[in-house]
Amino acid sequence: VHLVESGGGLVQPGGSLRLSCTASGFTFSSYGMNWHRQAPGKERKFVAGISSGGESTVYAETVRGRFTVSRDNAKSTVYLQMNSLKPEDTAVYYCSRGYDYWGRGTQVTVSS
Repeated sequence: VHLVESGGGLVQPGGSLRLSCTASGFTFSSYGMNWHRQAPGKERKFVAGISSGGESTVYAETVRGRFTVSRDNAKSTVYLQMNSLKPEDTAVYYCSRGYDYWGRGTQVTVSS
């Protein structure tokens, strides 16, 4: 199982970013996928999840209405569209297959 996140970077408050997580080594369409984040000095926290077929999603209260999780099973990729970004969204963002396999993360910094 291999998960690789991309799309992070520096963005101003109010801006947008789209993260991608490309998976390999397993049948992607059979598994739900999650996004998590970890801010400096804090615990890793759940951000969003999507079912194997993409029909069901769930969000942390802190991002609901601003972030959208989606997936393209043909490309074995899950996305996290982040809008109206705030400085408190600054963190390393990780994708995971359930809670057993994780990518290495991508840094998102929201700052003016």
